[in-house]
Amino acid sequence: MILGVNIDHVATLREARKGADPEPVMAATLAVLGGADGITVHLREDRRHINDRDLRLLREMVPVELNLEMAATDEMVRIALEVKPDMVTLVPEKRQELTTEGGLDVSGQKEHVKETVRRLHESGIPVSLFINPRIMDVDISRETGADMVEIHTGLYSNAKGEKQKDELRRVVDAVKVACKLELLANAGHGLNYFNVRNIAAIEGIRGLYIGHSIISRAVFIGLERAVREMKELIAVV
Repeated sequence: MILGVNIDHVATLREARKGADPEPVMAATLAVLGGADGITVHLREDRRHINDRDLRLLREMVPVELNLEMAATDEMVRIALEVKPDMVTLVPEKRQELTTEGGLDVSGQKEHVKETVRRLHESGIPVSLFINPRIMDVDISRETGADMVEIHTGLYSNAKGEKQKDELRRVVDAVKVACKLELLANAGHGLNYFNVRNIAAIEGIRGLYIGHSIISRAVFIGLERAVREMKELIAVV
């Protein structure tokens, strides 16, 4: 199982002072040294953390999978076609949100998403769709031509007790359907050192994409060690 580390919040800290530190490229290097199989960044419309310069430097420097999260807009497609990340994950985006609040509305935007996938595929870029853990959304994702899906685990991560068990079952079911449809299945959002094992244990998951909890832990113990500890957690399941 691969671990993709999202380093957006290293850039968030940098932007608090609008300076040069901490440097996201250095963070990516340390994450890889800690065992990260991939680096993820979300280039937002408002450039609140990762910016265009970061993305281009990371493309040159990162020796592992570079996953670009982005909205399905003409601007972002143009940038992706220029930079050519190893993969693109299409995500919903609202300016006022603190973080991504849910999966893509693939049913309401099916044709637009399908066209975006087609444009990216023409340049040889694999595409993942960040979707809610619903069977219908998995089915529609297959119809768009996407190569994989990333199942949104936010509701699972925020729930407790029986509610969390219910949300876990939804993720499990979504992964099963994705595998049956020959879609690669990933998972992410809200996962941390205490709740990740249940998700990592799901049969068929290709990879986990985790950011905030790893960067938060890195404040206290260092990024390389924080990545290594997460990698160990998901490896022993």
